Amino acid sequence: MTRFRVGIMDPTIASRPAVDTFSRASYLTAVAAGVDSFWVPDHLNALFPRALWQPKFCGGAKVLPSADAYLEPWTMLGNLAARNRIARRALGVSVTDTGRRNPAVTAQAAATMSLLTRGRFILGIGTGEREGNEPYGVEWTKPVARFEEAMATIRALWDSNGELVNRDSPYFPLRNAIFDLPSYRGRWPEIWIAGHGPRMLRATGRYADGFFPAFAHTPQEYAQRLDVVRSAASDAGRDPMAITPALWIPVVPGRKSGDVDEALESEVIKAGALIAPDDFYARHGAQHPLGVGFTGAQDILPQDWDEQTALSYIKAIPQSLLREMYLCGTPGDIVDRAAEWRDCGVRHLVVVNMGPLQRSLRRGVATVPSFYRVVRGIKKL
Repeated sequence: MTRFRVGIMDPTIASRPAVDTFSRASYLTAVAAGVDSFWVPDHLNALFPRALWQPKFCGGAKVLPSADAYLEPWTMLGNLAARNRIARRALGVSVTDTGRRNPAVTAQAAATMSLLTRGRFILGIGTGEREGNEPYGVEWTKPVARFEEAMATIRALWDSNGELVNRDSPYFPLRNAIFDLPSYRGRWPEIWIAGHGPRMLRATGRYADGFFPAFAHTPQEYAQRLDVVRSAASDAGRDPMAITPALWIPVVPGRKSGDVDEALESEVIKAGALIAPDDFYARHGAQHPLGVGFTGAQDILPQDWDEQTALSYIKAIPQSLLREMYLCGTPGDIVDRAAEWRDCGVRHLVVVNMGPLQRSLRRGVATVPSFYRVVRGIKKL
């Protein structure tokens, strides 16, 4: 069996006193913990309501002035690549966007990162979300079709051997396009696709080196989707077992169960559940606060909600839903939960600590040792 691997995602939100103070500390701590990969997100703004980013709701707001102040990911990755020469961890973007990023530019950025990291870069990629496109004037119709064309474009450029590329496409036509960056030792960066729906799962099988969904779903649903990915890979003449089964999931750790219960009652942690789809709520006997059939992260637009509106949406979120959506509990509990994902096919688990988003800054900071105990425990699975 392939060794189980673990990665950490850093939020890369501008902090104080330097904008990258927390990101540098996060990277160095991750390296010391022996993680296999380190990831940065690609967002222009947060996926939860900014009206709740206040010290009375979130301890982290006392040290991070804005939850929407995301640092540009490719710039951060270049900075990390310079620091990563000794540690030699895999670096990844989790995940970049085929809506607002032209695929030729993404192909160039990923190839550059692969050269800088000596082949240790992973291109996490997906359709993106409405919140990172529509408010900025980027077209948000047919995101999956746009994604498929973007993937075909990236592969066409990488496979061109420096020859002129001409390709018809409704979104990204190529006319005597040149791509002459070399691959690293004959290998292009691995592409990990954040696929969830049937069409995206098939695209993952056709194009991806890794299957990299996020929540919310169960380990058993993951196994079913992985089967679809592998079937699509076989249909495309690819080796289905060469696709890395990965997963991105948030962690809410605590030294004891009471600490976790308190964290799950915090407004910002509860608000994170708004990006789950309505069918996930239905399993817990609830309706999504944004309405029947709401699709979740892909379509949420929380930027203009006021405080009372945001609070009204989160007040009825069942704690059972939060406990299924997040990996939460004591370090031992969480490692046991991670083992369930392993048993359903996951081989690379990328985690992010949600603990600092609870009301108490002191309790949030206190989750960090527990989080790294989780990381070390997962590495032993």
